[in-house]
Amino acid sequence: MNIPGLTVAKTAEGEVKPRVIVCHGSEDGLAKQAIDGTVLLIGVSTIVGGGDGEVFDVVRSGLAQVFYSEAIAIGDPITANADGRAKKAMPGDFIIGYAEVVGNADELGTIWIAPSKQA
Repeated sequence: MNIPGLTVAKTAEGEVKPRVIVCHGSEDGLAKQAIDGTVLLIGVSTIVGGGDGEVFDVVRSGLAQVFYSEAIAIGDPITANADGRAKKAMPGDFIIGYAEVVGNADELGTIWIAPSKQA
């Protein structure tokens, strides 16, 4: 299922692969591929990623497709792994949202974007 909400253009800080979780870059207007749940996660890249300095789209709300890095169940809180892929969040992690579909590593899944921080 793919029903994106707000989609915004950002400039890539480093390479951003398609369908991965992203976070703010070092300056206004920049975004980079997330590497963990220690910073605020802002959205998911679309089917087209971006090379360093290229403009790419980020889904900021609604439902978005993202690659899973492990077995995920419906409703699992989701954060980023070292490759920007979705993994189950641990206490204290920033999350991008919640899994909408079951999936396994390397599968394309769907998440509901609802950024927050796990207690």
